[in-house]
Amino acid sequence: MSRDFWLRVCMTAAITPLLLVTTGYTYGAPANAVDAKAVDAMEQDIDTAVQGVDAFWTRHWPEYFTGTYASPDVLGLYDGTSTDAPTCGGEQLEAGNAAYCRPEDYLAWDVGLMREGYSTGDAYVYFIVAHEWGHAIQNRLNSQLQEVAGELQADCIAGAELQGAQNDETIVFEEGDAKELIEAIHSVSDELPWTTEGDHGNADQRSNAFVRGLEGGVDACLPLTAQ
Repeated sequence: MSRDFWLRVCMTAAITPLLLVTTGYTYGAPANAVDAKAVDAMEQDIDTAVQGVDAFWTRHWPEYFTGTYASPDVLGLYDGTSTDAPTCGGEQLEAGNAAYCRPEDYLAWDVGLMREGYSTGDAYVYFIVAHEWGHAIQNRLNSQLQEVAGELQADCIAGAELQGAQNDETIVFEEGDAKELIEAIHSVSDELPWTTEGDHGNADQRSNAFVRGLEGGVDACLPLTAQ
């Protein structure tokens, strides 16, 4: 998908393995051949998103920031309805959530959330992975580079990551994926237990932040005083 196609669709609507990924196992989920087969394609897309975004930062971190980039851990899929779901800071991750655990520096996403979103289009999981990775990037920056509206900044970083990964050809999008990405943002902008308008922004704000990252890259996601 070309850059022009990305921007045209967004405006009308508003690999080589580098990292060990554990999405092949769903934390807290019983062994079930039917379920495993059902999420096969989804897991492949999640893995592609993880590898592409991580490769982008491994390659381009020095262009934007000082120091050395370190990948966050990726726990991958978990079953939030199980008592064996992973914990963050002593609290168990909830069902229907995707999270970056700041104190333990890992990313995870509930299998139910990802399945439901994936049923509307495969681009959904790319946005979820990129958004949570955006939070991991924020955690690696000093406070002067972090926006007060942290969720919108993570949306912006997600756009920059995915466009950058596409430019690097570690992620290849098909026609229609850009529209699916905007639809994914709108779907997670609904008031859910973990995505309220007050802290995540409304659908238009989130879409605009994402497109800003697509169009302007990482620099467009940083405070004006830092640019």
